[in-house]
Amino acid sequence: MEAHACYIIGYECYKPSDDRKLHTDLAANMIMRNENLSLKEFQFLLRIMVNSGIGDETYVPKSFIMGREQSPTLSDGISEMEDFFYHTVDNLFSKTRISPSDIDVLVVNVSTFSPTPSLTTRIVNRYKMKEDIKTFNLSGMGCSASLISTNLVENIMKSTKNVLALILTTESIVPNWYTGNDKSMMLPNLLFRSGGCAILLTNRPNLKHKATFRVKYLVRTHLGANDDEYQCIIQKEDDDEYQGVSLSRTLPKVASRAISVNLRELAPKILPIRELLRYLLVTCLQRKATMNFKTGINHFVLHTGGKAVIEGVGKGLGLNEYDLEPSRSTLHRFGNTSAGSIWYVLAYMEAKKRLKQGDAILMISLGAGFKCNSCVLEVVRDLSDENVWKDCITSYPTETETADNLFKEKYGWMLNHADPSTFIKPVC
Repeated sequence: MEAHACYIIGYECYKPSDDRKLHTDLAANMIMRNENLSLKEFQFLLRIMVNSGIGDETYVPKSFIMGREQSPTLSDGISEMEDFFYHTVDNLFSKTRISPSDIDVLVVNVSTFSPTPSLTTRIVNRYKMKEDIKTFNLSGMGCSASLISTNLVENIMKSTKNVLALILTTESIVPNWYTGNDKSMMLPNLLFRSGGCAILLTNRPNLKHKATFRVKYLVRTHLGANDDEYQCIIQKEDDDEYQGVSLSRTLPKVASRAISVNLRELAPKILPIRELLRYLLVTCLQRKATMNFKTGINHFVLHTGGKAVIEGVGKGLGLNEYDLEPSRSTLHRFGNTSAGSIWYVLAYMEAKKRLKQGDAILMISLGAGFKCNSCVLEVVRDLSDENVWKDCITSYPTETETADNLFKEKYGWMLNHADPSTFIKPVC
């Protein structure tokens, strides 16, 4: 194993139980329970759902299923985290035959839930990890947090030999259900779903034979010094003091700029000289030029922030339907699982047997701040684990409009209802 090399020896995406699936009627029922919404808000939300690209089998916390999304308790938040932690970590340790007592570094990233004792401490206590373990509890990093955690581990491995690290990346939905009627703050209710991933990384030479990927390059971009970028995704209270997360209309523009800045730094590390020279020549001729990342990358893992995010990033990179299929399929099957979403996309590629030894994978994540992080993984050996996609991989790719049409068939009449005074909420 090369000095300072960082290898991934296994990852496990979280798949909640079937009784937590958010089918069409349950989703509609949750929306209808908000007493602050009128016909125009219902029409707005229906238009978003019909065009979201999210399917009918995503997952939500147990408290949502039980009708408590508007009045969460601390126990609900802790239960949500523990359901994810213990399921994925148990499976990952079993699959890789790694003992919890061997873990040297533990990193947990959850943006909007930070109880005491910390989430990392709960993991240490559960698995009785060793006393000199180094723990890091990251919060507020948004959907880009997974690669921030990876970068943290990578940097530790540059200065420390024989490290075995565990990353747990997820988001807490329980405390963040918005009950107001500000359109910019209603969007997260529709987009975010339960999910997450546990990842094992190492630079131990005796574990190289277990490796599946090597972390080759990782670039982080932070545009928080600019007010527009800083405010485009922000947790706040609306005018009626209802707390939630606001997504600005400037988000697509901000995301595009962040990606552009990030990839300009990454490109010289991964693209062949001929492509860089071509780009430079065209630019010098004062023509609009884009770099062809396919000259250095085989697979593209895009954050499933939403249908528009996937389409926008894909267009900017010149990707085709085959390239976008993993991200679109992940959005449809699991929704936006925040920082963990990129690992579901990677798992899709593996389940489809796309990943061959020597392939280069570009992962791109976006998050509040505003941040764009990119990572290039090298596939160490041919991979074909069906993983979290095992029960449904043969159904994909699918027509992503299927679930959208279920909403339209059942509730599309609302779009044509013009008189708020005669509107009656449907019983779901």
